[in-house]
Amino acid sequence: MLLRKLYPFLVFAIAMAYLEAAVVVYLREIYYPDGFQFPLKLIADRMAMIEIGREASTIIMLWFITLMASDKFKEQFPLFLFAFGVWDIFYYFWLKVLIGWPAFWGEWDILFLIPLPWVAPWFYPVLVSIGFIAAAVLTLRFAEHFTDKILTTKEWILMILAAVIILFSFLWESEKVLSGLIPVYFPWWLFLSGYVLGLAVFIRRLTLNRS
Repeated sequence: MLLRKLYPFLVFAIAMAYLEAAVVVYLREIYYPDGFQFPLKLIADRMAMIEIGREASTIIMLWFITLMASDKFKEQFPLFLFAFGVWDIFYYFWLKVLIGWPAFWGEWDILFLIPLPWVAPWFYPVLVSIGFIAAAVLTLRFAEHFTDKILTTKEWILMILAAVIILFSFLWESEKVLSGLIPVYFPWWLFLSGYVLGLAVFIRRLTLNRS
């Protein structure tokens, strides 16, 4: 039953990841014909706004397919996390297939542009996506352990705090990148603290009875 529910989102996210990867291949061919590398080449404001709009559209698309699948937030949000996680992981998979990038585990990438460039070695967002997929599957599989809003108010506050900490780790080198410099340091300790906090909140909820 659960696999049947997840299967359409799996296929959609994999296909969407290919589309996303293809667009990035075109952009890199235009702006980085010798291969993507820092320092970042700043593009015209008009093109930057188009790119930001494209990124925002991908999130909107992922969210609205989950709205069509259920009218309950308790199912919608896990399905969104599942689709997002699969999309992000297969985005890098397709880039590897199409252009052989990333070449190694620690290669830096521009993850997102809103509100500033998110910068990190690519496997850190993949770790987040793995967490999303695991949390989504477990929430749907053991729904009786979660509230109608999945978490309690206190748990949501802690989970948002964990997300903010991870976000700050991705924004650590943003100003440097915008200044035309090369990112050299990723605050793995900050990322890990946010990741562990989110994991702890989720595991605690999973092991408790619904309240």
